[in-house]
Amino acid sequence: MNTRLYRDGVLSASGFPVAEISDHLAERGSAVWADFISPTVADLAQIEEELGLHELAVEDAVHEFQRPKLDRYESHLFLAAYSASLDPTTGALTTAEVKAFITPNALITIHGPEFDMTPVIRRWDAAVDLSRNGASFLLWGLLDEIVDGHFEAVQQLDERIDALEDALFADNPKNLHIQRRSFELRKALVRLRRVVMPMREVVNTVMRRDFDVLAREMMPYFQDVYDHVLRATDWIDSLRDLIATLLETNVGLQGNRMNMIMKKVTSWAAIIAVPTAITGFYGQNIPFPGFAESWGVWVSTSAIIVISFTLYFAFKRNDWL
Repeated sequence: MNTRLYRDGVLSASGFPVAEISDHLAERGSAVWADFISPTVADLAQIEEELGLHELAVEDAVHEFQRPKLDRYESHLFLAAYSASLDPTTGALTTAEVKAFITPNALITIHGPEFDMTPVIRRWDAAVDLSRNGASFLLWGLLDEIVDGHFEAVQQLDERIDALEDALFADNPKNLHIQRRSFELRKALVRLRRVVMPMREVVNTVMRRDFDVLAREMMPYFQDVYDHVLRATDWIDSLRDLIATLLETNVGLQGNRMNMIMKKVTSWAAIIAVPTAITGFYGQNIPFPGFAESWGVWVSTSAIIVISFTLYFAFKRNDWL
């Protein structure tokens, strides 16, 4: 478990036990952050008593697969959100659940080992001029890191879709690979949309002016986070439409290629049918013009050559070959 204490916007202590949190919160101008990794209800019992956390919020905190939300209770807020990242090698989308209790001077984060708080801490350390805003500053750093992760995942998916578009119009496209990758990207977009879309309501609720938990000075920063959420949501929707168009285009191109193949096969079959028909005619075991005569061979051979080349150039001119 990690803990931090800010006094008047200055980091003054870290790594202290949970039992000292209530003492620090009693100090004027203090803000506390405590981080729990995969806690149980018993692990949160002490912090529940010290902060007056609602039992339903504590229950949601220890159970997985909560929907992204921001619940309001009498003395605090409860946040549930998901980070998202795209594996650069496999392209698989992974999500990690993170929850938080927010009071006017405390932020208690709860998550599993798959969520890394290190980038959030770096973000806090890089914006020390905002740390005087206490818990509002801590919440902003957490939400900003989560939403930036969403935005980065969308950007990576966009790049992969662009690469898939280039492969679609290659000289020798791998249709099976394109089809499989299209469905994989579509599945990743659907998963990402499930965690990004509710964040609009979450951040919008944070900015409600009837909340007494958050500092007004931080509202422009939360507004910036909200703008990123909207952009990510719109981007995901446009990529979903693009994937659908890509799948339809792939099917259409396969149909066109099949038509071209059928035209070529039909054209060659027509050309080959000429010598087959003529030699078959002359193969009859009955007398016919030119039978047993040398000029008959030359006439039949000339007919095969002339008619075959005539059909070839006619098909070539009409782009059948």
